[in-house]
Amino acid sequence: MRVLGASVLVMESLTLGFAILLAIKNQSTLGIIYGSIICLLLFLTAGLLKRSSGFYIGSILQIFVIGFGFFVSAFFIMGAVFVALWAAAIIVGRKGEAARAALVAQAGVKA
Repeated sequence: MRVLGASVLVMESLTLGFAILLAIKNQSTLGIIYGSIICLLLFLTAGLLKRSSGFYIGSILQIFVIGFGFFVSAFFIMGAVFVALWAAAIIVGRKGEAARAALVAQAGVKA
């Protein structure tokens, strides 16, 4: 779950970074600062996924990513896509961890 979540957050951070380059020509300084802070927080949160608080912070940041759509309108759609990827990473990650735990428990019984 941690690897999937971290990959979503890092890719989201990179995509937001490229969107900031688009916002430089059309938006005010506020939009660029907002995007830069969110981009940095997404990247740092990927390292916090070792704890459960990292997933809560990542979930809250998803709202702010969609909010970046007020500066770059395409990010309303991109934000929705990344929210779906974030949810999929959590759901699939939990299933993968449960399957791994079952395999470890099964191997422990046979030994």
